[in-house]
Amino acid sequence: MKRILRSSVVAVGLLFAGSIYAAEAVDHPDTEGAELRYKGAPVPISAADMRLTAGGPQISEEEYARSSQLYFERCAGCHGVLRKGATGKPLTPDVTSERGTEYLKVLIAFGTPAGMPNWGSSGDMTDAEVDAMARFLQHEPPMPPEFGMKEMLETWNQIVPPEDRPTKKQHKYDTDNMFSVTLRDSGQVAIIDGDSKKILSIVDTGYAVHISRPSNSGRYVYTIGRDAKIVLIDLWMNPPAKVAEIKIGMEARSVETSKFPGYEDQLAIGGAYWPPQYVIMDGPSLEPRKIVSTRGMTVDTQEYHPEPRVAAIVASHEHPEFIVNIKETGKILLINYSNVDALSVTTLEAARFLHDGGWDSTHRYFLTAANKSNKIAVVDSKERKMEALIDATEIPHPGRGANLKDPTYGPVWITSALGNANITAIGTDPKGHPDSAWKVVRTLKGMGGGSLFVKTHPKSKNLWVDAPLNPDKGFSQSIAVFDINNLDAGFEVLPIAKWAGVESEGPARVVQPEYNADGDEVWFSVWNGIDQTSALVVVDDKTRKLKKVIKDKRLKTPTGKFNVKNTRHDVY
Repeated sequence: MKRILRSSVVAVGLLFAGSIYAAEAVDHPDTEGAELRYKGAPVPISAADMRLTAGGPQISEEEYARSSQLYFERCAGCHGVLRKGATGKPLTPDVTSERGTEYLKVLIAFGTPAGMPNWGSSGDMTDAEVDAMARFLQHEPPMPPEFGMKEMLETWNQIVPPEDRPTKKQHKYDTDNMFSVTLRDSGQVAIIDGDSKKILSIVDTGYAVHISRPSNSGRYVYTIGRDAKIVLIDLWMNPPAKVAEIKIGMEARSVETSKFPGYEDQLAIGGAYWPPQYVIMDGPSLEPRKIVSTRGMTVDTQEYHPEPRVAAIVASHEHPEFIVNIKETGKILLINYSNVDALSVTTLEAARFLHDGGWDSTHRYFLTAANKSNKIAVVDSKERKMEALIDATEIPHPGRGANLKDPTYGPVWITSALGNANITAIGTDPKGHPDSAWKVVRTLKGMGGGSLFVKTHPKSKNLWVDAPLNPDKGFSQSIAVFDINNLDAGFEVLPIAKWAGVESEGPARVVQPEYNADGDEVWFSVWNGIDQTSALVVVDDKTRKLKKVIKDKRLKTPTGKFNVKNTRHDVY
């Protein structure tokens, strides 16, 4: 079948953008694999949930169920659960039926230069799965079930109630220098001691943990998986272990805890992709207290959107508030949690497709990417207002971003990008450097597109930039590092996967630099397939030399790493 598909690329490609596009679609050398590894979680669909479109192509119950699962695993993160489009284009039957099965098969199999992954030719989908997916997309999307208080309470499990937990730390390790490391495909996190580099525990969590967030005190770590399962880990226990868990929906990305003085560790909030809603919980127990839907109107066309997903959430340092990104509608919510039974919510209008973001160095301004709108929104959390909306290049992806003092422009916040090699610096000091504030003051060139994370530390002179989704292994298996005091000099490339000794075993993508508590070490994940050898690589920040390689058969598909001290104090 792949031979048939390959021979039909040119003919079908002409329907889209001409023979030049079709030629590129076979190999698509410029595809950055945008958000390739940031996909949705599986949502079970039964035959009773099939929604067939009149006149659509034939599809069996088995094919429909399998395609639905694959769609949630591979595609929902970009195109949305209801296929209305977000980072990716809409895939509703009115669009797909006009293209037809053969066109869709080519598109799914070979991808596009603009970032659509080549699911077939890469081996991620079989020929039969590509064919079934092409037919599935021409029918109405299945409607996943809602998920309310009844369903949440059925999943809520207090493994160790707060009153039965230790009253003091039960081990000798420094909790501030512990790392919570996502073991993506095994549905676990590793808790690692940053001093000894010893794995203290492997904790079962949920599917593809997206982030770990320590409580304000540093005692607890909250994780959230893409299956919307939140797990609470007590770092005082020996070994650290989960003490509570709950599901807040079918798919999710974000969790945070209260930080404002007087409310430390009291509350937690989780944001769901499906259903589109946020949930406020009791911090120590995860008991759900309030569920709020995010469905509503978009900021630009003022049209109703049925699936505005909750993206990044941060806890304000200025008020007892959570700051919540609503992706599809482009709204930023300031949720005052001082009275959970009478929530006060201020809505700021930014730009559509809000995603990740982080604080400037003063913790007053929240900078966040509206990725598909190619904007950076700036919120003044003290005055509770929009400060700026800044143009950025294609698909900014900051993670939390990086703060540094530019030798010319003063304090800046940095983001890299999925769609190009640009590393963008935005001025963040309206008092000391007013001419630079809320402007792009410097654009560096990195290794190429496909970057997910940038990182530095107040004690460091280095800026680290990954490129795990770059199609060139020379880049995806390495890290770029800039000298902050001489940014125009370009970057040095460090062969992280080679240092780990796994560069030839699999994809071995190098992802997410993360500093230790003292700011003198940088940790990198070398992310291989689940049946291949992965590793964590520790580099001396001052010398840029290899310091330690952590290998263990339990370290399966490591991706995100979160140092407790840096994360709870928003140091990046």
